[in-house]
Amino acid sequence: MIVLKAGIVKTYCMKSIDNNVHLDHNNSGDYMLMGIDLGTSSLKVMVADEQGTIAAQTAQTYQFDQPFPGYAEQNPAMWWEALKSALHEVFSTDTFSASSIRALSFSGQMHGAVLMDKNYSVLRPVILHCDARSSDQADTLKNQPYAALRYNPSYTGFLLNSLLWVREHEPGIFSRIRYVCLPKDYLKLKLSGTLNTDYSDASGTLAFDVAQVQWDKELLTFLGIDETIFPHCLPLTAPSGTVTKQAAVETGLAEGTAVITGGADQVMQAIGNGAIHPGQATVNIGSSGQVCFQSATALLNPTRSTNTFCAYNKNAWITMGATMTAGLALKWFAQSCSGLSYRDIDSQIEDVEPGSGGVVFIPYLNGERTPFMNPHLRAAFFGLNLRTATAHLARAVMEGVSFSLYDCIKVCENLGLKVHELIASGGGARSRVWLQIQADVYGLPLKTTQTEEQACTGALIAAGVGSGLFTSLEEACKIIVKYKEKQCIPDGTRHGIYRECYSVYKQYAMAIAGK
Repeated sequence: MIVLKAGIVKTYCMKSIDNNVHLDHNNSGDYMLMGIDLGTSSLKVMVADEQGTIAAQTAQTYQFDQPFPGYAEQNPAMWWEALKSALHEVFSTDTFSASSIRALSFSGQMHGAVLMDKNYSVLRPVILHCDARSSDQADTLKNQPYAALRYNPSYTGFLLNSLLWVREHEPGIFSRIRYVCLPKDYLKLKLSGTLNTDYSDASGTLAFDVAQVQWDKELLTFLGIDETIFPHCLPLTAPSGTVTKQAAVETGLAEGTAVITGGADQVMQAIGNGAIHPGQATVNIGSSGQVCFQSATALLNPTRSTNTFCAYNKNAWITMGATMTAGLALKWFAQSCSGLSYRDIDSQIEDVEPGSGGVVFIPYLNGERTPFMNPHLRAAFFGLNLRTATAHLARAVMEGVSFSLYDCIKVCENLGLKVHELIASGGGARSRVWLQIQADVYGLPLKTTQTEEQACTGALIAAGVGSGLFTSLEEACKIIVKYKEKQCIPDGTRHGIYRECYSVYKQYAMAIAGK
């Protein structure tokens, strides 16, 4: 059963912050911007003024269904209800009016398959990115020569593989499909009555040629799939439509409010971290974990162990390595320890030396992407002994996830990508202990932003650029994105210890992967 729980509104006093950058107020006025982040476990809304000062934010939490082992589905009607509830809560703060919202935009969970008929009615629950049912379809597409598959390896949960699964197992539903879109695009359709997507989200379908920035006609012809079921693609800062009268009645938004296209969550969180240029990279620990490098070219990886997606326009890309269970691994461990809180974990492991008393955790609880691209791999603890305590296991989980992300960094660096500035985000950046572990493992200083909701911030920035409040993403990032003054600096001695631990970790990981 899907459960929708009310979120909590956080209201902030409006205050002026001097960013040494000023807008031309003759062209702006007292405008507010809205960023909406549609995630796998929650929908978040943030409202801020043109200087990035947050006026209100709220979150609606929900779950996904698992009707069978390995399945992960959501009813998009739940997203719409979550959005309506979030908007009503935001507007109830009375710190701004709906008419003051100049524009809104989206960050969205990637890869999910929203399937609709000719009337835009949803035909079945959305198959999510973490769904593993399409392993046969994924295997069929592996090593095919088509452009879309050269840049992005075939993996379960990607839209194209989910679509092929539906064709094979639910032919009656497949025959009625007229439109296919990504999760955030469904909410845009509900708000504006227009259906489109952006280059970054299209990149995560497996049906999109990221080098030519278009749907891969040859691949779709080979598969016998009609290209016209896929939406028109736009830059993520392009206007997508405006809020309709019906949507205004249901949500409390003002009719005619600009809806800006928005993008895939990984691209939007990078924007929300101010990482939009080559040499900048982000490392994110959410439920899963990602290392995202900005790139001026669409990079091919001969091992097909990374993803290359379009970024904020046709001439920008990201190369990304991913680990399937990052924060989710720590959540699993905490729940296994009778609901141990994250605060308790942080306090317990501070006195545990790097290396966790010889315990090594391989975090493949739900398979692994980079570097093995194998959904069947599973996790393990190694090196347990009579002196192993809960604190050793907890720290080993944090270290194991960090080693897995370090794998991602090394793979990307081997492709020629350089990191001059690494920005940490997600739950792993909110834990002071875990942030330091990351810095010590990577051997790199880590910057963090003042806000904890980078994807919402990225969507808010896109709304500002798309509505003409800012002239460019560069200008908007300088104004909106604010970093904490103190970076997390790696300790040389601990980094040396972790280099040895990483070598042991790699041996165990390779053994699990059968390499």
